[in-house]
Amino acid sequence: MAKKKGYGLRTKVAVMVSAVVMLVMLVLYIIFRNQIIPQTRHALEDKAITIARTLALMPLVSEGLGEGRSKEIQAYTSKITRRNDIMFVVVIDMNSIRYSHPDASMIGRHFVGGGQKMALRGEESISEGEGLLGKSLRAFVPVYNNRGSQVGVVVVGLSLERVHRLIRQNEWTIIAILLSGAVLGAGGAIVLARKIKQMMFGMEPSDISKLLEERSAMLQSAREGIIAVDDKARITMINVEAERLLGTVGITGNAMTRHIADYWPELRLEPVLATGEAKVDQDLELNGITLLVNSVPIRVNGQIAGAIATFRDKTELAVLVEQLSGISVYADALRAGTHEFMNKLHVIMGMTHMGLYDELQQYISGMVGNYQKEVGSITRQIKDPVMAGFLLGKLSRAREAGIDLQLTGDSYLPESADPQCIHELITIAGNLLDNAMEVLKGYSVKEIGLAFYYDRGHLICTVRDSGPGIPGGLREQIFVQGFSTKGEQRGIGLYLVRKSVEKLKGKLQIVDDGKPGTTFMADVPYAVKGDETV
Repeated sequence: MAKKKGYGLRTKVAVMVSAVVMLVMLVLYIIFRNQIIPQTRHALEDKAITIARTLALMPLVSEGLGEGRSKEIQAYTSKITRRNDIMFVVVIDMNSIRYSHPDASMIGRHFVGGGQKMALRGEESISEGEGLLGKSLRAFVPVYNNRGSQVGVVVVGLSLERVHRLIRQNEWTIIAILLSGAVLGAGGAIVLARKIKQMMFGMEPSDISKLLEERSAMLQSAREGIIAVDDKARITMINVEAERLLGTVGITGNAMTRHIADYWPELRLEPVLATGEAKVDQDLELNGITLLVNSVPIRVNGQIAGAIATFRDKTELAVLVEQLSGISVYADALRAGTHEFMNKLHVIMGMTHMGLYDELQQYISGMVGNYQKEVGSITRQIKDPVMAGFLLGKLSRAREAGIDLQLTGDSYLPESADPQCIHELITIAGNLLDNAMEVLKGYSVKEIGLAFYYDRGHLICTVRDSGPGIPGGLREQIFVQGFSTKGEQRGIGLYLVRKSVEKLKGKLQIVDDGKPGTTFMADVPYAVKGDETV
């Protein structure tokens, strides 16, 4: 039964393919007959009018008509007639009197067969007519002398019977070619039917169609962007998520069959095709969006047949890291303040147990005085309450670490009209201060200077430390995510500083003033709350 089923399938495929081949041949015959056959006639017409134009430009003809030299014209046109295998060349003057003719006895008589009126008015024409030599296809071209006056007409004729014979020959040639194609197509259909059966792995066409639809649905529903290319790096498949992700960064347009280097040059799939080595977990940043990309080669029978790249949006993760970093900055400042407060409570509790009330009073008075002085200094210069509270926590942490953190006396930060701006500023200042504190570990002189300068809608924040400084060769690398000279799992702080400055559309630079240590300066737009001006 299986053999009968397979044989029936092959027969159906062969019949279907043969029917398609015959239909195609019929369509091709109609197309060829309507296109090539008229082209044959047009080619003969072009030949006739080209010869006529050439003769019309010959001085022998134009001057001969003006001077009545019919013998010379007759001798010359006879040669042209024999060499170009045409029916006749007749030259007539403006009175339709022949100056040349295949039958020399007709010279000096009126031209018969008609059709010369348009040419006598200075217009080229092609027509069929019947004269003394029989039916012909004739080309009429006017002749002008060197003064631009028309002096006659050149008529070139082709045998109409010969034209029809050439057309019939071409038609039979077309039929023979198409019949040969039909025979070859039918034979190929039988071979193709057998091959299709082998390639289908015993599956019915409906099963293959269903499987293809399922695979396509799986690719299109994937949360990852997917792009596949062939061995020539031309795109063969792109899913909906890939188009969406790339559309957000400005890569749009029809991707299919385009070269991947033209559509998305940063992906660089050519090395994967050339070397066969996969690229895993690559970070590609495009217009503010970071994509995590994996590129692997596709092998068929041991040969590289293409490559496939899958990618996801890493920007959401980066945003989450920034938010968590900002929260950690707040939490760290609160922890430092809480820790310092707990230390003071322990001192107060110990002095209470020992009954040292006078000393306790002096300690509390000094502590309150210092705190009020510190708070007063901060609140006078830093008008934004969120930033003021943050800096008080940082001052506490710096004291714990034995670092002299000073807010410059001329610093001034008005209250911001945008809470998000303050959040980004805290990320900038917090990470720069943390980085400075980290650098000063192990140094005897531990000094950090912090300054805020506001002027006409711009705020400049500078953080200076007394550390070893940054080598010139590393000044660009330190802002790259993951780069750190302090070990692995580091290198996020300065990266977040740069991202926050970019988000505020500001500028970040390392100031080289020739002094020891490092100075970071961030210049960002800053909108002031209310009517406050500085």
